[in-house]
Amino acid sequence: MHFQGRKKWIIGLILLVTAALISGCGTEQASPLSDKTKIGIMLSDVGLGDQSFSDAAFRGLMKARDENGIIFDYKEISKDKTYDDGFEELAQENCDLIVGLGFMVKDSMEKSAKQHPDQQFLLIDETSDLPNIASITFKEEEGSFLAGALAAMASRTNHVGFIGGVDAPVIHKFQAGFEQGVKMVDPDMAVDVKYAGDFGKADLGASIAKQMIGEGADVIYTAAGFTGVGALQEAVRHGAYAIGVDSDQYFVAEKAVISSMMKNVDVAVYKAVIDFEKNGGKFAEQHMVFGLMDNGVGLAPIRVISLMQHEQKQLDELKQKLVSGEITVQIP
Repeated sequence: MHFQGRKKWIIGLILLVTAALISGCGTEQASPLSDKTKIGIMLSDVGLGDQSFSDAAFRGLMKARDENGIIFDYKEISKDKTYDDGFEELAQENCDLIVGLGFMVKDSMEKSAKQHPDQQFLLIDETSDLPNIASITFKEEEGSFLAGALAAMASRTNHVGFIGGVDAPVIHKFQAGFEQGVKMVDPDMAVDVKYAGDFGKADLGASIAKQMIGEGADVIYTAAGFTGVGALQEAVRHGAYAIGVDSDQYFVAEKAVISSMMKNVDVAVYKAVIDFEKNGGKFAEQHMVFGLMDNGVGLAPIRVISLMQHEQKQLDELKQKLVSGEITVQIP
């Protein structure tokens, strides 16, 4: 199915299934929902159907709805709607908490937070000094270190690749962890690095992957959203291996994806929302950080290949050393 059609189908299905339970944040009259915690979320640029970041955050909110009875609304950018517009709409709906997904929404969130100082915000993947903005960040470098070690174990050409979405500090954490994990297993292994400049272009990701594979890389790790999906699928066409990101992306390219670096945005969003609700509309921590120890990042099940016993032991030991702090990833 073409992506745009698939995206519309996914969104339509989600709305159909959840329409009776998901409510807009604003209400002018008393209703059975009036006493429930109301969450609004401004999604990242690709939006629902990205099979990655936005979908994961949405799952976290659905879990909070199903298990704790919160209600929520969401906004996406389009040719007619900017991040500024989305945040203003959510603020006017009197949400108890407004979530902004991705570092690219920071400027618009801070603008809205200054205009609505009594409104509480939650920024994911960045931090802010404003008192009414809490934040969630991840130790992507820890999970990416394990992805790099796995890539080195899987490579048959001693040559692997990394594709980043945009050249930004948060993606540098993925790159640094991956490169250092590769070098921990094989200091002499070649690592290609390329940035696509976009999170939403599958064709571009496929083109970059094709080039990398042509130059000898046989395992490609993507931190590029839907652009990365194209790279994963290109790996299948060339008999190469790939490592997905954010969600378990095995089903995107079943013959290529040996694992995915799980950035458990759903877990973090769920925990933060429940914390917010239990603390009477406040966060116990202003800046929340999720790593391997907190189940914030990690590897999805290893498929397609089978590690030898000593390789699995090494991977397990590396994980424990990251958790204990014996290994720390150096981030430029």
